[in-house]
Amino acid sequence: MNLIKIVLVVALKTLVGVGVAVLLCGRANAQESGSAAGAGNREGPANTQGLVTQRNLSLPMAKTIAEAALAACREKGYHTAAAVVDRAGQVLVILRDEQATPQVAEMARRKAYTARMFRTTTLEFQKRTADNPAYAAQRNLPDILALSGGAPIKVGEETVGAVGSAGSTLEQDDACAKAGIAKVADLLK
Repeated sequence: MNLIKIVLVVALKTLVGVGVAVLLCGRANAQESGSAAGAGNREGPANTQGLVTQRNLSLPMAKTIAEAALAACREKGYHTAAAVVDRAGQVLVILRDEQATPQVAEMARRKAYTARMFRTTTLEFQKRTADNPAYAAQRNLPDILALSGGAPIKVGEETVGAVGSAGSTLEQDDACAKAGIAKVADLLK
């Protein structure tokens, strides 16, 4: 009888030890995967397989957004430029009205980049960095432009790109950028 008890106790201790080891290994792997995936993707949960799935703007959608932003400004009598960047801030489309001055294309690109990097409109970025000295240095980063006319393109809370409009008034540039996004709003759900 004692031999049976000893075998059962040893078997139980072995089973508990293996279970604890499995739990600890699983937890360590999850933390490794979470920190590695989380470092590059702050907008979604970590994937334990090491792959990250992201939504991206298509070129046709980016073109539609830029064309709609230009059209909205043209209707108000302005000759502008519009730029659309992807989730990494890289240019997908830049369109400049034939009568727009050359620098507005670069301004539109920088507004789109700023909206994407800070995940907010450039009007909000402009206000935040002007009112708070702690944020003012953000204006000095390369390619940042703290003028209204840039808006992030979002699917839910995930920022997948941004659009920038330049060449009209600051209020109108903001409205034109938002009009570009409104044109594809049904596709961003």
